[in-house]
Amino acid sequence: MEASANTSSQTKGPSLILRTCTAALALISYPVLAQDPQAPERLEDLIPDSALEDPEAWAQQGVDAPAEDTSEDIPDPSTPIADPIGIEIAWPDELEIDGFEALEPEEEIEFADLDTGAPVIAFEDAEVEKLADNLVLGFPQAEPPFSERGDFVARYEALSTIEELDDSDANVAQLAARAREDEELLGNLLRVYGYYDGEIIRSIGTVAPGDEVALERPSVRFDIIPGARFRYGTINLGNLDAAPDYALLRDTFDIQPGDFLQSDKILQEQFNLDRALGENGYAFAEIDEPELLIDHDRNEGDLTLAVEPGGKYVFGEVVSSDPDFLSGRHIASIARFEPGETYQRSLSLDLRRAVTATGLVSAVSVTPREVQAPVGDEPGVVAMDVEMTRAKLRTIAGAIGYGSEEGFRVQASWEHRNIFPPEGSLRVRGIAGTQEQLAGITFRKNNFGGRDKVLTLDAYASNVDNVAYEARTVAITGTYERSSTLLFQKPLAWALGAEILATDERNRVISGIPRPRQTYLIAAVFGRATIDTTDSLLNPTEGFRLTGYLAPETSRTAGQQYYYLRNQADASYYQSVGSDTVLAGRVRFASIPGAPLFAIAPSRRLYAGGGASVRGYGYQAVGPRNDLGEPVGGRSLVEASVEARVGTGFFDGALSVVPFFDVGSVSIESTPNFRYIKYGAGVGVRYESGFGPLRLDVGVPLNPEPDDAPVAVYVSLGQAF
Repeated sequence: MEASANTSSQTKGPSLILRTCTAALALISYPVLAQDPQAPERLEDLIPDSALEDPEAWAQQGVDAPAEDTSEDIPDPSTPIADPIGIEIAWPDELEIDGFEALEPEEEIEFADLDTGAPVIAFEDAEVEKLADNLVLGFPQAEPPFSERGDFVARYEALSTIEELDDSDANVAQLAARAREDEELLGNLLRVYGYYDGEIIRSIGTVAPGDEVALERPSVRFDIIPGARFRYGTINLGNLDAAPDYALLRDTFDIQPGDFLQSDKILQEQFNLDRALGENGYAFAEIDEPELLIDHDRNEGDLTLAVEPGGKYVFGEVVSSDPDFLSGRHIASIARFEPGETYQRSLSLDLRRAVTATGLVSAVSVTPREVQAPVGDEPGVVAMDVEMTRAKLRTIAGAIGYGSEEGFRVQASWEHRNIFPPEGSLRVRGIAGTQEQLAGITFRKNNFGGRDKVLTLDAYASNVDNVAYEARTVAITGTYERSSTLLFQKPLAWALGAEILATDERNRVISGIPRPRQTYLIAAVFGRATIDTTDSLLNPTEGFRLTGYLAPETSRTAGQQYYYLRNQADASYYQSVGSDTVLAGRVRFASIPGAPLFAIAPSRRLYAGGGASVRGYGYQAVGPRNDLGEPVGGRSLVEASVEARVGTGFFDGALSVVPFFDVGSVSIESTPNFRYIKYGAGVGVRYESGFGPLRLDVGVPLNPEPDDAPVAVYVSLGQAF
């Protein structure tokens, strides 16, 4: 029986254990059922009296044999119990399960496709962008698409620490530190574009992503999972709806509920709204900082921008804090607004710039002040208070220089810029040089009769002895002009003027050979106009300029009166090519019809050659010459120049290389005949100094005369044209 039981225990497995446990349950239960079911079971009932009287003897004698043989009642563990006591559940091997039929779906039931909104991610199919040898961006999200991916990558490249500190010797630890900063940057950029549930997965190693080939240096990969893009929910613009121009102002703020959320657009639209308020009469409008409340359950952000328009106003009078220095009336004359016009903040700022441009103040502020509050539909009135601090008004200036064409030159000046208020200046100047001596006095009235209109009266006496002529001159000139300045470059500038001069001139004395002197009494009126569409006065890169000049003159010399017309036309064009190259070209035509050459003073004739003309030749060296080789000037002139201003990238892009080619001709007749045409070419450099380019040009004459130098060098401030 024992062998059979052991064999059974090895072959039956769990079935045996279950059954053995059941048999044990039966054995335990059976005696209990034989007792009184109401009797409580106590521990002392199970301990015999002999064990209590002599425990040691009782322990040595072992367990008492049972009173009767009950082995027949013990079931065989290898056989199932026929009728277990107290158990009425059929054994598993006796259960029979009837077959069943599968349920057929009802045709009327329709199952909806559930869209959870979760992005579709596939790392194995991710698109990658390699930004550097050690930097890769992965984009495993296919749906919804990453709509701002292009701008996102560009902005990341501009701000990336890994990109900025690109170092081929960086180890894994250094790259990991930079990668942590870039991971935070990428998360911030995702939120800028409205992806508030985005995730960045960073991987760093020395194995190429998706490959087992070892890299020469560690690399980092960022997988960008933007998730769903959030949209604007409610938009609260404070009390903007109280403004009379609410519809116009609301259209200016181009953010509507349902638009995709982008935080930098909030700042841009806040600026647009603030500008619209300032340009439509709301002199005291206030806008608080924007607040954006993100709701992740709705995938929306609620925007609050507290706006207080503060009422609409028109301009009133201009009030000066120093009327004896610059009166309110004078300041109002240079303002670009009239009393009663709708207040515009830009015109207030423009007035501040105009007062600063006078050069008479060291500090200035322009502030609107309410003098009449708005009533109903009637706007209020604001006075413009101009607070200023006087600047130092007297200036002493001087310069010492040397040029290969003009020799030594010393000049000095003294100026008082407001000796005749308002803005009436007086300047005394002098020049002492190898080729020129001058003494002069100039009166100048700025903003005379309007903004940037200047009246100038100038008287001087000079002696000039250059390569072409010697002239001793006394002159008085008056000009009234609308000028274009660095602060206020204008599309149209003009000048009208007149001059009277007496000059005693002759060609130069060379090798002791005297020349006859000739006196000229000249009177002239002139006019000049310039159309300018360029983007800079000193360094244009786009646009064109057209300038015309006419000067009817009369000259009395050798007992005769002559009349002639000096005229000149200039045109220049500038075009950017790529990001760092500018192509520039110019043409010039001038003529003096109406009088023979000898009747025109040598100082009034036309000459070519030099740094602003045909480079490669000396100043006034291009044109007809007399038998002694002296330039005599002419009555017609034609010039043309082309150059390419090519950026080099050196000195943070400030240095450019400029190849150029110039051509020019001067003729004795009033119509060009190109008999004395000259060509020059060379190369120069430009250094952008912040206040204008510094120019150095080296030119070579291509068809020189015997007296022309093989190379000419020119240095100046500003472009050649």
